Amino acid sequence: MSLHDLMMPLVRCLDPEQAHRLTIAAMRRGLGPRMGRSTDDCLTVQAFGLTFPSPIGLAAGFDKDAEVVRGAFAMGFGFVEVGSITPLAQQGNPKPRLFRLAQDGAVINRMGFNNKGAAAAAARLHELRRKPLPGPLGVNFGKNKTSEDAAADYAACSAALSKYADYITINVSSPNTPGLRALQSPDQLRELVAAVRRSADPSDSLPPILVKIAPDLEEADLESIAEVAAEPDVGGLIVSNTTIARPETLKSPQASETGGLSGRPLFEPSTDMLRRVYRLTGGKVPLIGVGGVASAADAYRKIRSGATLVQLYSALVYEGPGLVARITRDLPALLARDGFASVADAVGADCR
Repeated sequence: MSLHDLMMPLVRCLDPEQAHRLTIAAMRRGLGPRMGRSTDDCLTVQAFGLTFPSPIGLAAGFDKDAEVVRGAFAMGFGFVEVGSITPLAQQGNPKPRLFRLAQDGAVINRMGFNNKGAAAAAARLHELRRKPLPGPLGVNFGKNKTSEDAAADYAACSAALSKYADYITINVSSPNTPGLRALQSPDQLRELVAAVRRSADPSDSLPPILVKIAPDLEEADLESIAEVAAEPDVGGLIVSNTTIARPETLKSPQASETGGLSGRPLFEPSTDMLRRVYRLTGGKVPLIGVGGVASAADAYRKIRSGATLVQLYSALVYEGPGLVARITRDLPALLARDGFASVADAVGADCR
């Protein structure tokens, strides 16, 4: 157990948002954990035309402003996704807006895309990209709360940031920006993808475009999204964002707070949705599985349910930064146990 893991109980005594900002500030100063990454070849993944040294990535939301990308890689992640970033800086929703549900291993947030805007992120990413990164970098785009032209917002993000990204994520599934989830309709998605493609820097090749979807979609909506995902302009889907559902099993007093629920209670519904999307797309669309991952066994279930790659964030609150190293240490044994030589061999095994 690392010193950083030992400090987690003290960090959890702080207000959640204050604890997060303290973590980011420490990592910016080089004081973050350095766990190293797995070098096991069985964990190397090819997806979206990119090479991922490990299938375990950091989900958007942790590093909203691309402040600690190298520090996140030092924790052992195989890839990192920053954002969500909006064209203009915005404060987000009123505080308090982040809540730990300790009894449930969960988090509720209603942050509202608080970030410093695309121009600030572009300046930071420009400096970051002066030296190679140890794995792919995803940049997650959102829309400003007061904007009435969503396509223009995603286009503005693309114009400013696409040149720095190994892949782009169009976030249309946060429950904390009014009207955002309505953009998951097929026509709206096609319009947003087209706007992002048109607005990317013409001097650089356009990175793959992924769409992050909500876990609360009806089957008909999911079928329509799967059709869009199969089109050439979409590189893949991220399944899924936080949920507005509140399972009856929740025990924490904060369970009644509004916002998106993540962590352990999201694991089963998001994994079920992952299997559904994998089957709807015939296993032909690369998927990133997100939601409730807190162990190598959880990550492996996501992979067997159709995920080419896996992301996590909320579990770090409870499991500490050593979680990433534990997952990458234990995952090869799970693959070998079931006769898989690589992550790719196991993708969708439970859907066949």
